[in-house]
Amino acid sequence: MIILDLFRDLWLWLVNAFNDVEVCFMRNLSWTELLSVYWYLFFIEFPRYYLLELIITIYVKLTYHIQNRKKAEARMKLFIERPLITILVPGKNEGKNIYKLVTSLHEQTYQNYEVIVVDDGSDDGTSYIGRDLEKAGYIDRFLRAEKRGGKASAANFGLYYAKGKYVVHLDADSSLDRDAIEKILLPFYMDSRVKGVGGTVKVRNAFETTCTSLQAIEYLKTIQVGRTVTSTLGIYHIISGAFGAFDRQALNHVGAWDIGPGLDGDITQKLRKAGHKVAFANDAICLTNAPTKWFRLYKQRLRWSRSLVRFRIRKHRDILMPTGNFDFFNFLSNMENIMYDCVFNYIWVIYIIGLLFTYTDRLLEIFLVGWLLRFFFSIIAFSVIMMVTERPRQEVRLAPYLPLVTFYTGYFLRITRLIGHTTEFFFFTSYHDSWNPRKTSIYAQLERQ
Repeated sequence: MIILDLFRDLWLWLVNAFNDVEVCFMRNLSWTELLSVYWYLFFIEFPRYYLLELIITIYVKLTYHIQNRKKAEARMKLFIERPLITILVPGKNEGKNIYKLVTSLHEQTYQNYEVIVVDDGSDDGTSYIGRDLEKAGYIDRFLRAEKRGGKASAANFGLYYAKGKYVVHLDADSSLDRDAIEKILLPFYMDSRVKGVGGTVKVRNAFETTCTSLQAIEYLKTIQVGRTVTSTLGIYHIISGAFGAFDRQALNHVGAWDIGPGLDGDITQKLRKAGHKVAFANDAICLTNAPTKWFRLYKQRLRWSRSLVRFRIRKHRDILMPTGNFDFFNFLSNMENIMYDCVFNYIWVIYIIGLLFTYTDRLLEIFLVGWLLRFFFSIIAFSVIMMVTERPRQEVRLAPYLPLVTFYTGYFLRITRLIGHTTEFFFFTSYHDSWNPRKTSIYAQLERQ
């Protein structure tokens, strides 16, 4: 009832805003004319990011009891078998986080695991901390690469020593809900074809700055809601490196992680191409720290955007071709990601240029009404988040930041993606990114040639 009342009050406010504010061109404007001005919002963004997600979320809620029965059966199978799980933690200069992570693992409801920590050429005290933790029995194996090889190289190093039936890949600065390991394993027992499972990643420092608060809303919408939708539709395409689980034999079968940036989406594509299913566990919760400063966030998202071009368009372009291994859902998974995260961004530029030339004397009015419409849709999206999240009382505190979501997702992130995609298309900038060691970038570039 609270949500319905909120919708009613918001709609009345929106109507009054259109009628009372001096928005001249909105008066006597027909629906056809409204759609012609905001066609990008109504025909590209709304069907995918609002309507589809609302429909699938309602479907998931309606089938909640069926899914719960399947999870209960899977949980029984898991605890009867009690397979050994390898928790793999690769990283550089993560000594300050390792102790906190491994002590938190002792609180997990699933306890049959080994912990392998891989130090990727750290230049701080990580090696001393790691070896002390190994001697004290907090971790089962500490491995150190004297020279930095990149995160994928470190993960493969640890995988070589893994004994578990399943491998849970974690970032060292992650923290997990008490039942997160258990819940991320359940999809393997719900469907034997599943060989990779992604967990929900949320922002731990959500209320530290405006920057992290907006990222928290973004993570809730694009990960917990968005990946629930793509997983339900069979087009889930990225298992987060911060929290993902894999069948170890399947992981070895596809050659594990390829070196270079973008390992999250790359390993997911490799599993799908090998004929395996991937799934998303929206109730397996991992918390991570998000960048607190805008420039750091900009650099992070540039790297993510370059990875889309490098891997989905360049490396795995065969998914889009009608070859002997063609699979419609793999094609749809890749195409949906490419279209909405890349192609439609360039169409957005054309759309904005068109508005600038067509409504030169009314741009402020168009911007105001566009913001009002998007704010209304963001309220709908946030209500969907509240339907899905297991922390509604905590995350409802993000609601005051909703008026800024349009500026964050519609402008900052979109322009960042445009820069990342364009520079990668023309200059192959991911091969020169300092996030990855130079030697591995050279090797990856030679492989490309």
